[in-house]
Amino acid sequence: MTEVIAALREALGDDAVRTGEAIGERHHTDWSGHAPAQPRALLLPRTTEEVAAALRICDAHRQSVVPQGGMTGLAGAAVPTAGDIVLSLERMSGVEEIDPAAATLTVLAGTPLQVAQEAAAAQGFELALDFGARGSCQIGGNIATNAGGLRVIQSGMTRDLLLGLEVVLADGTILSSLNKMVKNNTGYDLKQLFVGSEGTLGVITRAVLRLSPPRPQRHTALCALADFDGALALLGHMRRRLGSDVGAFELMWPDFFDLCVSLTRSKTSPFAAAHPMYVLVEMASIGGDDDAGRFAAVLGDALEDGIVTDAVIAQSASDAAALWEIRECTAEFPVALDPINLDISLPIGRIGAFVDECRAAFAAAWPVHRAFFFGHIGDSNLHVTVDGRTSPGATHAGVDDIAYALVRQYGGSVSAEHGIGVLKRPYLSYSRMPAELATMRRIKQALDPNGILNPGKVL
Repeated sequence: MTEVIAALREALGDDAVRTGEAIGERHHTDWSGHAPAQPRALLLPRTTEEVAAALRICDAHRQSVVPQGGMTGLAGAAVPTAGDIVLSLERMSGVEEIDPAAATLTVLAGTPLQVAQEAAAAQGFELALDFGARGSCQIGGNIATNAGGLRVIQSGMTRDLLLGLEVVLADGTILSSLNKMVKNNTGYDLKQLFVGSEGTLGVITRAVLRLSPPRPQRHTALCALADFDGALALLGHMRRRLGSDVGAFELMWPDFFDLCVSLTRSKTSPFAAAHPMYVLVEMASIGGDDDAGRFAAVLGDALEDGIVTDAVIAQSASDAAALWEIRECTAEFPVALDPINLDISLPIGRIGAFVDECRAAFAAAWPVHRAFFFGHIGDSNLHVTVDGRTSPGATHAGVDDIAYALVRQYGGSVSAEHGIGVLKRPYLSYSRMPAELATMRRIKQALDPNGILNPGKVL
C-alpha cells in the first residue's frame, strides 16, 4: 500500500501525512480504553478540499479511513486498526462566522467545543451544547455522535442545535448545505443522515449551529431525597413551576455521590447525614424579577410537601462550582478507578427499577464489586460505571452482557449519547429492529459502496 501513501503525500504535502513513530499515541485509541493500535498513516488536512482529495485517493485504492476528532469518545468509534489510515480534523479549527441576525455560528469541524462557546459568548450569545469534555471534544465529533451532555433537558441534543452541515463523502464529493434557516422544507433533510453516523457515512468538515440568548441567571441546589419516586416527583414539580428554565437535573445514587465527594477538593459532603438519593438541580434563566427568590420558593415548597428531605442552595458562584464538582467527578474516574462505563437510555419512570435489578444482577455475578449509578434523568439518560479494579472477575463484556440484556427487557437504548462505535456494535439489535438495521446498511452501501469509512463501526 505504499502507492496510496505516495499519492496522499503528493496531494496533501509531506507535513500532512505522517507514518510510523511520527504518529502520536493520542491517535492510537480514545477515552473508551479500547486496545490501541498504530495506524498505517495519519492525515492532517487543513481544508475541505484536502479532505476531499484524501478520500478520493483512499476510495480509489480501497483504503480504509478512520475519522478522528478530540478522541473523547467512550465507544471506540475513533480507534483505528493497524491497516487503517486516520484522518484527523485537528488542523481544521476555528469559528468562521457568527451571524447576529440569524443567531447562528458557522464553525470548522475540528474546533474544540469550548472555543465555539467562548466565541458565541463574546458576541452576546450562548451555544447551549455543553459537556465535561468541552475543552477537548470537537464540534465534528459532537455531531458525529449526536452528543448530549449537561443541558439536554433545556436545550436538546446536538441534532437539535444543528442547522447546516458540510460533509465529504467517501468518493470525495463535497456535500455542502450550510443552511442558516430554521424553516427549510426542500426535500430530504440530508444533514440528519450524518448526525450520529460516527464517521461511517462521510467526514464532517463544517457546521452551522443555532445560538440562543445567554441565560446569565443560574441558581443551583443539591437536594436529598428518600427514593427514586421522590426524584420523579421533584422533576415534575420543577417543570410545573419553572417550565423551560429547568437547566439541569442530575440524579446521583449514594454509591456515586459518596465516591465523588471523596474525589473533590473539600472531601466533605454538603449534608450532615447520608441520604438514599441526591439530585443536583439548576435553574437557568434569561433573568427576571427575583429569580433567586422564585428558585428558593420552589425548593421550599418541595421541602414542605415532603418531596425533598433536605437541600443546600448555592449562595455564590463558588458554592455552585463546589456542588457541580461533585457531579463532574467522572473526569477523575480513569485515575481513581478502572472504569467500565455504560451510557444507556430508559423510559424515565422505569429507571429506578432498572437500577435495582441491574445492581442485583451485578452482585449475583460478582459478589465483591463496586458499581456507580448516575445520570441526566430528566432526559432519560442513565450512566453506569463498574470498577474493574475492585470487582474481581468483572470484564467489559460481562458487564455489557448483563446490563444490555436488561436494557432490552426494559425497552431502552444501549446508547444514549456516546454512540455505538465498536464496543456497542454487538448489542445494537437490542434497541433497533431488523428492518431498521437493514435500512442503515442500505444507506451505508449507497454512500460508501467500497466500505472505506470507519469500517466495523456501528454496523
